[in-house]
Amino acid sequence: MNTKLTLRMEEAVVRKAKMEAKRRGKSVSRMVAEFIESVGFKQVRSRNPLPPTTASLLGILKGQEVSEDDYKKHLREKYL
Repeated sequence: MNTKLTLRMEEAVVRKAKMEAKRRGKSVSRMVAEFIESVGFKQVRSRNPLPPTTASLLGILKGQEVSEDDYKKHLREKYL
């Protein structure tokens, strides 16, 4: 069952959230729900919580085929 939730935040944050949701092909509600689910679940399971930046990256490439060569190519393009 879906329940309505109202969030209040800066207008600029809302714009960014909508743009990111569109880019990902999801609704803002789905992104918020996934975030909350991932934060709560990982904190319960983990004895040594990860730093926030590391935790935010968990699962970002789920379902993607990424090789070490892809990573090296990315670093060359970024830094050279």
